[in-house]
Formats: sequence, structure tokens, C-alpha cells
Amino acid sequence: MHQISRQTLSNWIFDALVSSGVTAPDAQTVSDSLVQTSLWGIDSHGVARITHYLERLRTGSICAAPQLQFQKTGAATGNLDGGHGLGFVVCHRAMQEAIALAKDSGAGVVGVRNSSHCGAIGLYTRQASQEDLIGIAFTHSDSFVVPHLGRQAFFGTNPISIAIPSKDPERPLCLDMATSNVPWNLIMNARRENRPVAPGLGVDKEGNDTTDPHAVVALKPMAGHKGYAMAFLIDMLCGPLNGMAFGPGLTKMYSQLDEHRRLGSLMIAIDPARFAGGINLAAVVTEAISGMTELGDQVLYPGQPEYESAEKRKVSGIPVEPNLMKSFQEWSAKLGISCPSEGAQ
Repeated sequence: MHQISRQTLSNWIFDALVSSGVTAPDAQTVSDSLVQTSLWGIDSHGVARITHYLERLRTGSICAAPQLQFQKTGAATGNLDGGHGLGFVVCHRAMQEAIALAKDSGAGVVGVRNSSHCGAIGLYTRQASQEDLIGIAFTHSDSFVVPHLGRQAFFGTNPISIAIPSKDPERPLCLDMATSNVPWNLIMNARRENRPVAPGLGVDKEGNDTTDPHAVVALKPMAGHKGYAMAFLIDMLCGPLNGMAFGPGLTKMYSQLDEHRRLGSLMIAIDPARFAGGINLAAVVTEAISGMTELGDQVLYPGQPEYESAEKRKVSGIPVEPNLMKSFQEWSAKLGISCPSEGAQ
């Protein structure tokens, strides 16, 4: 395992994206997002995904310089066409627009279309919480998950995130979870490193449980029928609501590399000051966190594992597995840039 500083990885990702035709501001947005996600310990959606985005930029299925088009459709609503750009750039802009609507009207709801994979959805809800707003975000993916009692994939991992400000602007109460047992990218990471996955996470082509990451063709929904139902509803809010496809109709993330993803998302910002208890909400959230964590050292509040991971990794560096490091080296050679060095600052 290589340990690489966040600044070194940030600089390398930035250089790789710019070398691939991405503008400097957009490259910085993506670099900051991926490194922050890895600092949080969400390695399924962090720096490990950059090589996938670089491949799609190479094939043209992700546009390096998209023309984002925002249309305000009401006092609190709007649509954003992402122009098939990098999902981080698209969803960051969508939440920016939702925040502006919320500050003006009390709430902002922005539908996203023609986007691509946007990484950890909690990036965008925390974006709202840093503006003292409540953030809610949904997105969807192609078919990776079997329905409850099903044997073939239909819906995606379809995550949800909600962030509510606390008195510490850097540590909101934040839920960020897939509606499957684990993200599909966890399986992809296991394949790359040839390591087994835990029992009960995925099924093979016959619908039987397997721990072999190369045999996994679909994941199981979180908590059975509950995760399946949530995935169904989120897909409708992200796909059809925004004029996009859903489930089996979506472009495959890892096999159809030369086709646009055409993903949808829904970004929501709410101004708590417009509600009866809003002025005290952050203080009450902090009080609730304090009271709950006093119940035991192992009791954590939503978001706490990520914040504690970030504090550790800012010092120790971000772990990069051997085969991922090899991919970084290969892309560095392709793009004519320096490869990130272990321990460099």
C-alpha cells in the first residue's frame, strides 16, 4: 500500500484532467472532490475513480468542456442540462443554483439531466450545509442491484444524502448512503486488487451469493425490500422526472465507455430560517450529537466516521493500492505528466 499526500494527489489529478482538455476551474473542482472523498475514507468513490473518468474523456463519452444550461422554471425550481460533462462539475453547479433559489425563496429544487457519474453524493449536500442550509441529494446509476427476492439486476445503487448544519460548519450531520448493501465501486476495487468481498453483498449470474468479485454481476439491496423500494423511488426522481431513462435503460458505466451516461440527479436546498425552529436548528443538532455520543465510545453520529478518517489521512496520506498506483503510472506516461510519488507533499 502506498501512502500519498492529499496535495500530491490533488496536483496529479488536476494535471491529468487539464492534459485531457478539462478547463482549470473544472479540473480543480473534480480534483478537490475526489481527494476530499478519499480523505473521508470513501475509497469506492475517491481518487481510485479518476482513471475511469480519464478513459471516458479519451473516448469522448464525457465532454471535457461542456456547455451547462440552467433554466429557472419557478420561484424555487430549475433544470440544469449538464451537456454530458463530468458529474462533479454538473452537480456542483446544480447545487449552487439550488442554494441561490433557497436563499431567495426558502427552498431550491434543481433537476439535472445529461450528466455523468458524480462521485459521493454527500459532496453536494455538504455544499449546502456550508451555506447554513439543509441539503438533500439523489442520483441514480445503471443496473447493478437485484430487486428484493429477484435474481437479476434492475435498479442501480441509487444513493441518497441529507446534510443538516451543526454549530461546526465543517461537521454537519450527514447521511450519505447507497440503497444497495455496498457501492458497486467497492466490487470494482476488489477486482482490481484480486481480493474477495464479504459474504452477502453480491450474486453471480445465476443469482447465487458469491464472494468472488470477478463473479459478482449484481449487488443486493440494503435491508431487503426497504433498500429496493428506496432505489425504485429515487430512480423515478432522477430519471423520468428529468427526462432521462432509468435502471436497465441507462448506459453501462464500465462496459459502454464510448457512450454518454445520460444520468439524472435531483439537488435540493432548504433554508431552515424559514421554519419555526430554524434559528436554533444547528445548536439543537449539536446538542443531539453530544447527547447521543455520550451513550458509548462506539456510538457515532452520521458523518463522524468520515470526519475522523479525514483527520487521520491528512497526516498519514491517502492509501493507494498497488494496482491503482500502476494505473496512475500508466496514465502519467500516456498524458506526459509526472506520476505522484509516495510521501511527497
